Amino acid sequence: MAVSAAAPPATEPLPRSIFKKFLVMLCSLLMSLYVFYCLADRCQTLPGPIIAAGAASEEEEGGGGGYLGGSAELPPWQAAAARRKRLLQRLKQRRRRQEAAPGQEVAAGGGGSRAGGSGGGGGGAAGTPGTLTLLLGEGTKRLPQAIIIGVKKGGTRALLEFLRVHPDVRAVGAEPHFFDRNYERGLAWYRDLMPRTLEGQITMEKTPSYFVTKEAPARISSMSKGTKLIVVVRDPVTRAISDYTQTLSKKPDIPTFESLTFKNRTTGLIDTSWSAIQIGIYAKHLENWLLYFPIGQILFVSGERLISDPAGELGRVQDFLGLKRIITDKHFYFNKTKGFPCLKKAEGSSKPHCLGKTKGRTHPDIDQEVVQRLRDFYRPFNMKFYQMTGQDFGWD
Repeated sequence: MAVSAAAPPATEPLPRSIFKKFLVMLCSLLMSLYVFYCLADRCQTLPGPIIAAGAASEEEEGGGGGYLGGSAELPPWQAAAARRKRLLQRLKQRRRRQEAAPGQEVAAGGGGSRAGGSGGGGGGAAGTPGTLTLLLGEGTKRLPQAIIIGVKKGGTRALLEFLRVHPDVRAVGAEPHFFDRNYERGLAWYRDLMPRTLEGQITMEKTPSYFVTKEAPARISSMSKGTKLIVVVRDPVTRAISDYTQTLSKKPDIPTFESLTFKNRTTGLIDTSWSAIQIGIYAKHLENWLLYFPIGQILFVSGERLISDPAGELGRVQDFLGLKRIITDKHFYFNKTKGFPCLKKAEGSSKPHCLGKTKGRTHPDIDQEVVQRLRDFYRPFNMKFYQMTGQDFGWD
């Protein structure tokens, strides 16, 4: 009798507990891969970790946000990608500078230690930061090592915008007015306004009213005796007319420039209590600053040369701050409509950039007799200012 073949035993299903463990292990592996993927700068869904401090205030001033910042109008993943792209570009720039002049890397990156200040940016040569280090948000909010302290309507906004093109300069866009209006808020509040900086970068701010604020020199000196100060000065007569023009654009019903200039038009007595006139007595204000800072710690920038030769003046500023001369003629073009130089590429942008419509206003016609009287009034103060600074600005 034939024996039939034995049927294979039926396969038993995997126990449910083993199946659950397998799923947990698979999920853990996938999560680990995702984390590594993001840290390797491949993930576009993570928000960029480096965001410029005070970006909103910089946008209000037309500053375009911080160098590492992103656009608030983009979707989060696009803004993060844009930030990372700028960071990688910056890394390449540093590497090119280091390869081109390895012996000068300290000069290019050591601006923080030269600028001094209790919020200083560390000493020594600045090594090339790794991409991952930048992306993980390393950087510190520091008190400014350099401040543009004046003067109003002298060209301070233009200077700040030009300086922000430099990769080793980080600046607040809006004017903090800490040392004249907000001093009671304390240094912690002031520091928090500053953008994050890496080692070798310089933190800056500009508030033109500091130059004419009596308490400002002592307060800045108290923060840091090593703070570097920059003053943009301009022909005081032209500056006064520009100051009046700005006020006139906001208050069209104010008296004429001529009537505000004199206490008594008949006697020709100048009204020095009017701020438009008072600001231009540079020698008087400088005396107050020299009580707290040596003259060598203050750089005087010509507002006229900032227009006629922006690269030349920026070269002096970069030297003063201990920075490599990166901002040159190639960064500027002259805008005939506005009558002053503009940037071919602004900070964090590939498009040309000129200052806003509030800059370069057409001045009203002023009685030439009044203009000459003002020139006569300012002449002795200008001569004293030339002597104090060791520079002839050619206003007379």
